[in-house]
Amino acid sequence: MFNKKQQILSIALSLMVSLAFAQEREQDTLRPGVIDVVKPYTPTISDAFKVKEAPVLDDDETLTKKKIEYNIFSFPVASTFTPAKGKAAVVDKAKRVKLFNNYATLGVGSYTTVLGEVYLNHELSRDENISAYVGHHSSGGGIDDVLLDDNFMDSKMTLNYANKGRDLSWNVGGGFQFQNYNWYGIQQGLYTQSTADSLDVSHNFTTAHITGDIRFEESYVDDISVLFRRFGDNQGSGENRVTAKIGGVIPVADEAISTVVNFDYLSGSFERNYYTNTAIDYSNFQVGFTPTYQLKQDDLTLDIGITATLLNNTEASESKFYIYPNIEATYRVVDEIVIAFGGIKGGLIQNSYHDYANLNPFVSPTLFIAPTDKQYDAFLGVKGKISNTMSYTVSGNYKAEKNKGLIINNDITATEEDYTYGNSFGVVYDNVNTFSFSGGLNVDLNRNFTLGVKGEYFAYNTDAEAEAWNLPGIKVSVLTDYQITDQWFAGANLFFVGERKDLYTAPNLITPLTTVVDLDSYFDINANVGYHINDRLSVFAKGNNLVGETYQKWQNTPVQGIQVLAGATYKFDL
Repeated sequence: MFNKKQQILSIALSLMVSLAFAQEREQDTLRPGVIDVVKPYTPTISDAFKVKEAPVLDDDETLTKKKIEYNIFSFPVASTFTPAKGKAAVVDKAKRVKLFNNYATLGVGSYTTVLGEVYLNHELSRDENISAYVGHHSSGGGIDDVLLDDNFMDSKMTLNYANKGRDLSWNVGGGFQFQNYNWYGIQQGLYTQSTADSLDVSHNFTTAHITGDIRFEESYVDDISVLFRRFGDNQGSGENRVTAKIGGVIPVADEAISTVVNFDYLSGSFERNYYTNTAIDYSNFQVGFTPTYQLKQDDLTLDIGITATLLNNTEASESKFYIYPNIEATYRVVDEIVIAFGGIKGGLIQNSYHDYANLNPFVSPTLFIAPTDKQYDAFLGVKGKISNTMSYTVSGNYKAEKNKGLIINNDITATEEDYTYGNSFGVVYDNVNTFSFSGGLNVDLNRNFTLGVKGEYFAYNTDAEAEAWNLPGIKVSVLTDYQITDQWFAGANLFFVGERKDLYTAPNLITPLTTVVDLDSYFDINANVGYHINDRLSVFAKGNNLVGETYQKWQNTPVQGIQVLAGATYKFDL
């Protein structure tokens, strides 16, 4: 028994010694940094246990949600906070301006100038109103180095009655005007003072007119206006003109066509022509029809139409039919900042003795009157606002006119007539093409200051005449008004007119003479200042031609130099 135990113990000790020795030998033979791979390692992933997405409940009972109700008990809370009361901001209110229905003005100045105006307006009822105006402007003359009297007078009066109803409004009016001028523009180097003293160069114009106008509400016809005017002079000339205009809207296939119909009758006579005692008679009748269709789409507005006119020359028993374009478009490029516009239009212009005399009061009573055929007037430009107080306009035009009337100095014939000494003007007709370019700027600051500037450039091409007589190449104007304070106000007008050309003709001289005359450009400044003494009474002072230059607007007719005038205006109610 013992031997077996001893053998087992001996075997166990032998094994322990062997293992220890083997471990020591292994540690001695281990090489750092070197790994001997006996067999490549191939890892494997065991299957994972996956939870089902929709588990099934095995509970015997399923709990239900219990409805919970919330009860809020409100009760007042005492507070001692008191908010401060708001106070409205103080706004400066402008004093309400007292308006009056009537006024009277009287002023006197240099060159024995008298200026007077009276305007009366009375409301007869809520819908009825009557008004009247009387005006007078005269000067005793006194231009330096002028051989003849250069005084003038212009007096006028008008009366108007207006009635405004629910369905229509209408008014009727009439007036009379008397003008007196002198043909004072004779050649100083050609005639002496004794010759001038023998001439009676005074002449006058008289005008009487009646007007009427009717406006309709909710009708195919919008308005009807009529005019009758009688114009004549103290040289035996007379002219009658009757015009009527009907405007309305004609529905065509669910579209509205704006339509204007015009009637224009003109007849007149002169006792003689410029060279002989042969009388001049003229008469014509025009009927015009202008339909226009307007198309609006987004920022584009387009007016498309024509003007058809029938002209009947009753003196020559001839009739002619004209058709003109009537197209205009506007396009908002950048809101109100840049608006492009353009178009092409035309028409038959009815010239008259009245219009020529108002353009140049020194015309002779020997004119040939004929209408002007404005074949087309094409224009293109842009306009808009630079700011809330500043706007601008820039445009270019090209116009073609047949039989355009040009004012020209009459020949020096020195007959028994007092206007044949080169001191009167006549009219010649020619085909004229005009290119023009214009630009304007308007400024309006707080309604207390306004400024307008406009410049125009013209280039002419004539057919038969050597020049476009008395038409300027450049025109510039500056207009401004300034309300300095509640009492003080002022204003100024500045004008510049470029050179013009006229004709000087003396056919009866030993050596007949015909030459082109250059009329110098001129610059004119007019200014005024005034003071409101109270709501009713104001005083003012005006100055005209402050540059002092006695320029010639027409050949041989210099204007007055510096003119000063002072006066007062009184406003009242009847």
